[in-house]
Amino acid sequence: MTALPSWRDTPARAAILDLVDRVANGPDALPPAERVAVFDNDGTLWTEKPVPVQLHFLVEQWARAAASDPALAERQPYRAAATGDLAWLGGAVDKHYAGDDSDLGVLIEAVVAAQAGRSVGTYAEAVREFLDEATHPALGTPYRYATYQPMRELLDLLRDHGFSTYITSGGDRDFMRPFTEDFYGVAPEQVVGSSLGLTYDAEKGDVVYGSSFSFLDDGPEKPVRIWSRIGRRPVLAVGNSDGDVPMLGYASAHPLGLAVLIHHDDPDRGDLPYDKGAEQALALAADEDWTVVSVRDDWSQVFPVPPSAPRGGATGGAPVAVPHGGVEAP
Repeated sequence: MTALPSWRDTPARAAILDLVDRVANGPDALPPAERVAVFDNDGTLWTEKPVPVQLHFLVEQWARAAASDPALAERQPYRAAATGDLAWLGGAVDKHYAGDDSDLGVLIEAVVAAQAGRSVGTYAEAVREFLDEATHPALGTPYRYATYQPMRELLDLLRDHGFSTYITSGGDRDFMRPFTEDFYGVAPEQVVGSSLGLTYDAEKGDVVYGSSFSFLDDGPEKPVRIWSRIGRRPVLAVGNSDGDVPMLGYASAHPLGLAVLIHHDDPDRGDLPYDKGAEQALALAADEDWTVVSVRDDWSQVFPVPPSAPRGGATGGAPVAVPHGGVEAP
């Protein structure tokens, strides 16, 4: 079978295949334990526009809270959730990438309030239920079909060649853990992300969320968390935004290292194009000789095809089996 079948035969694909070959074979081959690859999640493994998936999940919780307590609906982010103002919510994320965390602090405060006192198991079940029922607001498909088919193929290829694959995201670690093995083949213990404060409740015999935010795994925090959790410098890092720049730099400093930046530039196949929040990364990519993957030019297919979808369409290209979801396209 051809490696990376949803990738076009371009320099980006060649650079990735060359790295895999050098790391797994020949005089520069690394022991399997040193074959570490790290991936951002939002905008790298699945879509983050028009709104990050976790934010969609939180909006539903905040809207319910505002309906129960009208006083909450007078302030953000509850007002945005109650009125469906995705522009304010998305703008808070964009402002963070531009260095302004004033609205991000408001979001984090509401995230903490939504989860305080909840057990980690209860939260995980709520995430699974959401992903079973929710659909992507632009694509109209379940979120498992808003993952990027080429990236799933890359994850599989790496593991077939002895790599350990990790997710290192600014998103909530415990939001990702319930689905990453199913969607991507990445086990929960290989997920590194932001976290709320945790505590052990002896009466419940369970780990529960406290009333504080522990850390945001973004920007310069990413290499620190990679080292503290994995204990090795990655030989491959893949991201899509300015928040991934330190992680990409950390991997590219490896003697065999490759940094890959996903550029969302395709207006025609359902993946909303944008540069906002990635301006620094795109500018640095040329100076640092990072590999830029164009969604438009480097991917022949963008998304897995749902079983009920016609061939072709917004996904582009022929249907491909969904490897980790237990569902195959026709």
